[in-house]
Amino acid sequence: MSTYGVSVLGADLRTLVDTAQAADRAGFDAAWASEFYSRSGSISMAAMAGRTERCRLGSSIMYGIGRSPLVLATEARDLDELSGGRVVLGLGNGTRRMMSDWHSVADTSAPALRMEELVGLIRRIWNLHEGPVRHEGRFYHMNLVPTGELEAPQRTVPIVTAGVRPRMCEVAGRVADGLAGHPLFTTTYVEEVVRPAIAKGAAHAGRDPRDVELISMVICAIHDDPEVARREAAQQIAFYSSVKSYDTVLDVNGFTAQGEAIREAFGRRDLPAMYAAVTDDMIDTMAVAGTAEQVRAGLKRYEGVLDHIMLYSPSIGLRPQRVQENLDSMIRECAPTAGGDGDD
Repeated sequence: MSTYGVSVLGADLRTLVDTAQAADRAGFDAAWASEFYSRSGSISMAAMAGRTERCRLGSSIMYGIGRSPLVLATEARDLDELSGGRVVLGLGNGTRRMMSDWHSVADTSAPALRMEELVGLIRRIWNLHEGPVRHEGRFYHMNLVPTGELEAPQRTVPIVTAGVRPRMCEVAGRVADGLAGHPLFTTTYVEEVVRPAIAKGAAHAGRDPRDVELISMVICAIHDDPEVARREAAQQIAFYSSVKSYDTVLDVNGFTAQGEAIREAFGRRDLPAMYAAVTDDMIDTMAVAGTAEQVRAGLKRYEGVLDHIMLYSPSIGLRPQRVQENLDSMIRECAPTAGGDGDD
């Protein structure tokens, strides 16, 4: 049975934390913090930890390449302690351009191998009580010798890795506890590309692919006027489809021509044309949008396909007030439990 979570957005930290608390009280399995050039995932999770009690707290995602393995390992342990053992560490590289232009990474080759090396190193740091960490890898060097006795961690923090193309999805099967999927993921893409890639990675590592939790954002817009909700979803789809790295998802779903039209419009900086290039069948396939009743019905197609369904509000072209209104609607209308006040 699939569980549900919410990707928590907010114009400020106070609003973000309020939203996480509302999701927790409504019975959602997880609240997920994102990271961008305007928001720190780890700080968001720390703020959320103090105002939530039951739900998992995950990063979807934190940039693995923006921090050293040691900083990632220690931040995750502190966050897990702060939350009472509820953290899920979601890591991603971002696109190659983000790696080079945002994070000053000179070598953007082999992102899958980079992530596999990083995940293994983080886990070794968590087990520093077993002895020094001496590592000479392709991307990381470490000679970490503890200066005193260390206690074993109370638990091992789960790690999920982000992936879109098959090789990055395979990483989750090889080394991670889960895969953090992209908002453009469709049921077809998950069944034809993602799950086979996870299984391939798991087989390589001698693991059971059923031990890898498949998590993905689902673009979700609720409005009394279904056309308003669909337009909002289309704008988010256009934004992501303008990135050539995500061609694979569009191609598998038969949206190659739409992707080319979106990128051509983006090249002219013609936003209305970008949005107009998103066809109705793209919206129906890549998002769930409409009235509350229509959205609840639409989400059922992901149940059993994804292990964890992360509700994700469009934000492109929307005012912060509308994003918050949609988040509030998603939490109220799609809550896994009735009542939503969190009382036992």
